[in-house]
Amino acid sequence: MTPSAASSGPGTPGLDIPVVTVAPGGTATTSLTVRNDSDIVEAYSLEVVGDCAPWSTVEPARVSLYPGTSETVTIRLEPPRSPEIRAGETPLAVRVLPTEHPDGVRVPETTVHIEEFHELRTELLPRRRRGWLRGRYRLAVRNEGNTPVRVGFTPGQAGEELAFAFSPAEQRLEPGESAETGLRVRTGKPVWFGAPVVWPFTVDAAETGELEEARPDDSVHRPALEAEFVQIPLFPKWLIALLAALLALLLAWFALVRPAVRSAAKEAAHEAVQPRPTTAGEQGDAGGTGGAGGGASAPPGARKPGQGQSQGTGTGDGGTGGTGAGPGTASGGQQSSATIDLTTSGGETKSGTYKVPEQSVFGVTDIVVANFQGDEGVMTITFGDRKITTIALETFRNQDYHWVTPIKIAANDTVTIEVTCAKPGTPATGRRAQGCHEVLNVSGLLGRTDQ
Repeated sequence: MTPSAASSGPGTPGLDIPVVTVAPGGTATTSLTVRNDSDIVEAYSLEVVGDCAPWSTVEPARVSLYPGTSETVTIRLEPPRSPEIRAGETPLAVRVLPTEHPDGVRVPETTVHIEEFHELRTELLPRRRRGWLRGRYRLAVRNEGNTPVRVGFTPGQAGEELAFAFSPAEQRLEPGESAETGLRVRTGKPVWFGAPVVWPFTVDAAETGELEEARPDDSVHRPALEAEFVQIPLFPKWLIALLAALLALLLAWFALVRPAVRSAAKEAAHEAVQPRPTTAGEQGDAGGTGGAGGGASAPPGARKPGQGQSQGTGTGDGGTGGTGAGPGTASGGQQSSATIDLTTSGGETKSGTYKVPEQSVFGVTDIVVANFQGDEGVMTITFGDRKITTIALETFRNQDYHWVTPIKIAANDTVTIEVTCAKPGTPATGRRAQGCHEVLNVSGLLGRTDQ
């Protein structure tokens, strides 16, 4: 470039610098013509001053001129590709200092047009995230260009299984400015069992909005960021194996162990209610007994409904007096009954009683036992100091016994039931009860002994 000459006085060079355009990371040159209009030989020192000085040089930096001669020097501009070199117009000044006449220093100026360049640096962390339904990531963006930009984000996935949400959806960045954007990745449905599922996806950051223009030829191409979301199953393999083992143990309990326990309980209850052999002395005192049917064994001397009455005298299991037994003989008498309602907590033993009034004798002919909840445990029925029977609760819901010859209970003696509650049952409500609940009803003739 050849600048036009400028007039000058003695010792002052004629100076002019053309306008120049340069791209960051590139090189541009312009020229400056120095003319000596003085009448002596003069040397001139040239130096770039101002904002362009760090990346501008003058070649040569010193010239010597005879009077009336001139020389053209080259100004080389090499701005780095950095956000610090902002796009736009920047003033360029060169200080020309004469050696012999330093008071004649001149600083010619011109304008340097710095071109735009666009460059984004992005990073996605972490690259791999594990979760049941969603994963969170951080997207870091830095504007490495020399002009403000508005950055938007575009996700990519081979299918439509993932949903993406950016917060914020856009970022406005000045040159050299950095920012972070949150990314949430979510799947449409959970994985219940099996191996983890890997969902690869990409994220692309690009300029958007009113600041997006045609890119220069030197724009840097950025590949999309790659990441993965590993969806883990809700139920891991070890949990499935544990559930299978528990199910096998449960089936084994119901198929093998529980029937054996119930059978052992039934056998124990059957042995408890079997009549004991009586001695010859006891047979002389005992009254008649009724025959026992099939099913649960009846107490000594009892008969089940529908059975024929057996004749004879005396009863087993310690012996109870017939009409002649007991401390006194009732004169006449009337039908009477009493009910014992007993509630027992699980794992406890509890008893309930009915006391025969004074100067009375109670001839028991019938008893009814109710286990309406289906409780499990043991019940023992006692008349006075005589144990009548012991029954396993799980073998019945309702049970009744009848005697042809009444079993007489003297005044102030008691009818007692003792219940050991092993496991409360489930009544008609469908919810397991908090405790065992049994009811005993005794009936017969209640007579006076003082008549």
